[in-house]
Amino acid sequence: MIEKLNRRQNAARAAILFCIFFYFPATAANMATAISGRLNPIEQNAEDGGLGGMVYSEQEMERIISENPNAENIVIEGVPEPEELSVPRPLIYSSYTVRSGDMIGLIASSFGLNQDTLISVNNISNTRSIQVGKRLLIPNQDGVIHTVLRNETLEEIARKYETQVANISAVNELFSERVNAGSGIFIPNAKLDSTKLQEINGDLFIWPVRGRITSRYGYRTNPVTGRRGFHSGLDISANTGVPIKAAMSGMVLSTGYNDIFGYFVIISHHSSYRTLYGHMSVIRTKPGVRVGTGQVIGDVGNTGQSTGSHLHFQVYKNGLTVNPVLLMN
Repeated sequence: MIEKLNRRQNAARAAILFCIFFYFPATAANMATAISGRLNPIEQNAEDGGLGGMVYSEQEMERIISENPNAENIVIEGVPEPEELSVPRPLIYSSYTVRSGDMIGLIASSFGLNQDTLISVNNISNTRSIQVGKRLLIPNQDGVIHTVLRNETLEEIARKYETQVANISAVNELFSERVNAGSGIFIPNAKLDSTKLQEINGDLFIWPVRGRITSRYGYRTNPVTGRRGFHSGLDISANTGVPIKAAMSGMVLSTGYNDIFGYFVIISHHSSYRTLYGHMSVIRTKPGVRVGTGQVIGDVGNTGQSTGSHLHFQVYKNGLTVNPVLLMN
């Protein structure tokens, strides 16, 4: 093992000198002048692998590097990682109990992991709602849990995550290439889809307007009818005429007027999301138009079933309403 590491170190040093003499001839010339008469070349034959016709001993090479302050900026590749460190490790879990003030990202960092790993392993659907006292599983390496689909093979799974079957098998200690549908296997070094991560962290949408929330998502007494019912969005107080922005990029699906929402706009987004903006005074877009995040689509108003100037903001996922607060940064 020591002999193998020595060979790698010698190769790395040779690469450093090659870069100095080949890519930075001026630097090499200055170095040669500075150390002229102090080097003891052990070979002068360029055909035998000498750099510029000279091959130096290990001690001389180390002296060149130590005396050149720019040597670290010339190195292109470092010393290779020892093979025993790059071998996939079997998965081992420890545990951690969430304390007051904890955040998933900080917990993950304290264990040398990325947040994707803790979110996936612990099946966290929203990092903002994690509760004090919750016990988290902490794996000994980064990765995510993949739920095996029906008739899905390890080869297909490895291809999806751009890894090797051998890595998955080693980490999960699998002794067969057959895996049962519905089982969860750990994919080393894999990460969550970026959209999924935004959704879980609650920063998928921007606020369409800034203002005081006058009615939240959930059950309430309707201020117009006086009846108790489910309020399917957020009411955000703002003055008439304040610009309303698209909460996320997408395509305008429809615009119009009805007795409940007054003048409204509906935008279709990726990942099966749709947003509705109601009680507008003015609509500033039309169906079929692609809008970017933050683009103005209308003005705040007091139209439809409304008791004051505000925006009713509603979010749908796969056709069902969800709490917008959990998705906005």
